[in-house]
Amino acid sequence: MSDDKKLDDIADDQSRLTGRLKRYAQVGTSVGGLAAQVVGSRVFGTGLDRAKHSSDLKNALGGLKGPLMKAAQILATIPDALPKEYAEELRQLQSNAPSMGWLFVKRRMKSELGVDWQKKFETFEHEAIAAASLGQVHCAQGHDGTKFACKLQYPDMISAVEADLKQLGLLFGIYRRYDKAIDPTNIHKELSDRLREELDYLREAQNMKLYQHILRNESKIFVPKSVDELTTRRLITMTWLDGNPLLDYIKDHEDDIDARNQVAMNMFRAWYVPFYKYGVIHGDPHLGNYSIRKNGDVNLLDFGCIRVFEPSFVKGVIDLYFGLEQNDEALAVQAYESWGFNIKNREMLDTLNIWAHFLYGPLLQDRKRTIIDGHQGGPYGAKVANKVHNELRRLGGVKPPREFVLMDRAAVGLGSVFMHLKAEINWHQLFHDLIGDFNYMNLAKQQSSALQKCGLPDPNKA
Repeated sequence: MSDDKKLDDIADDQSRLTGRLKRYAQVGTSVGGLAAQVVGSRVFGTGLDRAKHSSDLKNALGGLKGPLMKAAQILATIPDALPKEYAEELRQLQSNAPSMGWLFVKRRMKSELGVDWQKKFETFEHEAIAAASLGQVHCAQGHDGTKFACKLQYPDMISAVEADLKQLGLLFGIYRRYDKAIDPTNIHKELSDRLREELDYLREAQNMKLYQHILRNESKIFVPKSVDELTTRRLITMTWLDGNPLLDYIKDHEDDIDARNQVAMNMFRAWYVPFYKYGVIHGDPHLGNYSIRKNGDVNLLDFGCIRVFEPSFVKGVIDLYFGLEQNDEALAVQAYESWGFNIKNREMLDTLNIWAHFLYGPLLQDRKRTIIDGHQGGPYGAKVANKVHNELRRLGGVKPPREFVLMDRAAVGLGSVFMHLKAEINWHQLFHDLIGDFNYMNLAKQQSSALQKCGLPDPNKA
């Protein structure tokens, strides 16, 4: 480790408390003023310029970086979850958030690769080509002509993440006092662990290698290769993949349902081949984490938010599907309880099944259909969620397992992609093609082998 890097890391450690205090002040100043505008418009009837307010909100969250900005990205991905003006502005945070300047870039690159870092590249673009919640991406080229994407982590992200997680914990505590429907303890633990992992770019490089291995036989899905000698804890360098944003692809293929269906099928396999074959899922399918090639093939670009599940959890997902399909209540109860739910009575089972039928709905019908099948997307999902929430509160509440955080996030995020694409597919058939040869022991064996190959922790040996 270079002396510059040691000093940089020591400075990071020493400044964390100061950084957290600054973060609290930033959040209060940036977001608090905008919230006050909303309150004022309601209380005093002054009216709110939604276009300007949404633009100001995007700029505030973009400046803050970190988890708060990531939450805005997720909301912007879901059709109808936000008013149009807000969704359009916040969607830009997917890959066009405000970037840090060249002085930051030089300092960060020097601390990660040494004083002669520029000699390691033939060219290195000064301007970021993409900037998101935790880091920004620069285009570079190696001496052999290979094109690279270099992602640099923003300064003091450890402080920002820890401060935001502490605030989130306080919010969950307040929420729990007046609403007993959902115990958020596991949710907070899961978000905390996953966000801390996302700060470690060496781990992300391992995740990238894991996906290369898992998807090696998927001809329509592409994963970049990490460049180990140019990758550190706060810098990840990977090979460049050409592609366009999903919404641009949709715009260019508005009248081509076959092309849009092909993208949907590729996205389905990109997310669920890893899950059902290896017990691994990409937990962050927002629009900035993949791109679409001209022929509809998919590039996966970001591997910070990867979750490895114990094989028993995957078996529970499949068991619940068959429990619903065959109206087998005992199998459904077995699935819920394998995840840690306490099914106290028939009412609790029926309530959980309302949400399960909503999520599994497209898979249960053996026919071609859209993912929402005539419903209005976001409002319909919100209506179902509200009904389940009210019932759970009446029944005394539940404590969802940690694994559900990224599973639900992936399901909702991919559902949003399929809604944008207006894809019409037999989801039932796609699903059965994946699980037709499911074997619990084979999954555990394949998972252990893949994780060992890529140097990642194995839940089977925990």
